[in-house]
Amino acid sequence: MRAIARIVGYDPVVIDPRAAFGSKARFPGEKIIEDWPDEALEALEPDARTALVLLSHDPKLDDPALHIALRSPVFYIGALGSKRTHAGRVKRLQDAGFSTAETERIHGPIGLDIGASGPAEIAASIIAEMTQVLRQGS
Repeated sequence: MRAIARIVGYDPVVIDPRAAFGSKARFPGEKIIEDWPDEALEALEPDARTALVLLSHDPKLDDPALHIALRSPVFYIGALGSKRTHAGRVKRLQDAGFSTAETERIHGPIGLDIGASGPAEIAASIIAEMTQVLRQGS
């Protein structure tokens, strides 16, 4: 995804406290923050030019980051997972006090529905959806 993101003009930052997933070996030359996503997001101070793409499938990593993102002006929030996974995510967020309008900012399942097969096509669908939201709004 990072290669496609760079081609399109985005400047990706990898955030993952798990060294096995967010390593320099896996992402050579990329900015990597080995911290919990919510803590990293608070430090980065996301703005209206920021997109957040959550790929972990792990609520203990994703949900706290979503709490930060939903209270920020980021232009795009996307989260990997099935429709069922996304419904559970939305319920947890609404139980935590987020409104329907706030949770509707999350694109989930993430990416345009192009029938993507495999990581490269999924990445292309995510970048396409991010760009669509950036250029046309959600």
